[in-house]
Amino acid sequence: MVIPAGIRDRIGLAAGSAIEITTDEFGIRIERVAAGPRLIRVGRRLVARPTVPRDDRPPVDVAALVEDERNRWP
Repeated sequence: MVIPAGIRDRIGLAAGSAIEITTDEFGIRIERVAAGPRLIRVGRRLVARPTVPRDDRPPVDVAALVEDERNRWP
């Protein structure tokens, strides 16, 4: 299966990345499997801390993701 480079870059999918493939009534869904955050207690609150080193995290342009979603609908 070939996933276009633009999509791979957008979701941080690199060679050797783990993916999960599921199906439902709408089609096929492919998701990158990422390590979940670790919950630690800070005072009386639980705070999510990443388990992946900063250099290994894919860059995410939140503004571009929001703009893409806005432009997706007519």
